[in-house]
Amino acid sequence: MDTLWDNIEKLSAVCRAASSHLPDEELKVLQVGEVAEEADEAMHALRGLKGLTTCGDAHTWSEVQNEPVGAVIAALLAMHYIDPTGARATFDEILHRRTRRGREAAATA
Repeated sequence: MDTLWDNIEKLSAVCRAASSHLPDEELKVLQVGEVAEEADEAMHALRGLKGLTTCGDAHTWSEVQNEPVGAVIAALLAMHYIDPTGARATFDEILHRRTRRGREAAATA
């Protein structure tokens, strides 16, 4: 069974092939921008769920959940574009560092 990172690597290869006409640095920048776009779509879905859009879009919690997953995929792709061989290790190191307080709180609970 493929792991999350196996799937990201496969998706990255497909996306890179489709964008082969772009310089590598431009591809990295565009992918980081895609993270912001996906996060914005999550906010739009949440506003639609709460009836706060002017365009009348109605959303469900399931649709809202779909959008942050898109942002996570975009973010992992961006990490892979930036450093294809080190993305996994970099992610693990950052996740460990950024979740320290939660681990410490859980250990004392």
